[in-house]
Amino acid sequence: MSIRIVPLDEAGRLQTAAGEIPPLLLPQPAERYLARSRRLSALADGHPMAAYLAFAARIAAAQHRLVREQPVALPQRGDYFHHCAEHGLPPLGAAAWPRDPVWRDLLRALCAELAALPGPAGEVARELGQTSDDALENAARALLDGDFAAVGSARAPLLWAALSVYFSQLASQLQVAAVAEPDDARHLCPVCAMPPVASVVRLGNESGLRYLHCSLCESEWHLVRAKCSNCEATRDIGYWSLEQGDSQQAAVRGESCGDCGSYLKILALDKDLNAEPAADDLATLALDQQLEQHGFARSGVNPLLFPG
Repeated sequence: MSIRIVPLDEAGRLQTAAGEIPPLLLPQPAERYLARSRRLSALADGHPMAAYLAFAARIAAAQHRLVREQPVALPQRGDYFHHCAEHGLPPLGAAAWPRDPVWRDLLRALCAELAALPGPAGEVARELGQTSDDALENAARALLDGDFAAVGSARAPLLWAALSVYFSQLASQLQVAAVAEPDDARHLCPVCAMPPVASVVRLGNESGLRYLHCSLCESEWHLVRAKCSNCEATRDIGYWSLEQGDSQQAAVRGESCGDCGSYLKILALDKDLNAEPAADDLATLALDQQLEQHGFARSGVNPLLFPG
């Protein structure tokens, strides 16, 4: 991968120059899920999708509580992380990572909290909470392999939410350094190898820099602007928004690529400081419809809404 992750004890010989762009920002799960829940609740007010955004806010709030009340420790795996660094592999490659059964405990706690919801949401939560261990592992495997149809759009957000709490906590504890390498391969998360939900143009120490935000472990990794986040082409990049007039002023835009026919949304924090990748992506599905009507296909995954 073009961002290689190495253990801290190997980082000394790979030190980058002071002031160089940080290739990787590891997650802070408790802060992330709380911000997401609050943003979803705010976006729900008067929105055509108000009921679903409010449901998604409940999921994010439950994730926040799980991080605080059921912490997950990163296991010691001998030379495993050194092996990943040596071969340029993501240290928490989600499809191959040997999941601890604790992720199922997280799922069942999440489902118990959501089981009292009225209608289909509560029914799905109750059903998942009673699903066998083997069936849950099969569903998780299918989700992480991208076989969303095998899981179904009703169950996928809850399964993914528990997996995200699990992997984001592991990622937050990695003692690693990230090294930017010259090849173009940044379409997947360098930590867990999952696709992004959106990209974010940041403020603060990374002001003006664009980072892709992982749909699973909540890490962020750098990618220069005006480059396709899927194929890294620069020749035919277009920008779309729901705003009238200059799309450059929109906080949420679609970034399309004429070379590979894909798109991903890009959020500008200087236009809206409260924008949050998963929340604002979910609240702008009309922009997805616009892009898909013009023949572009989404390259990322929203953890709160899966195709069904």
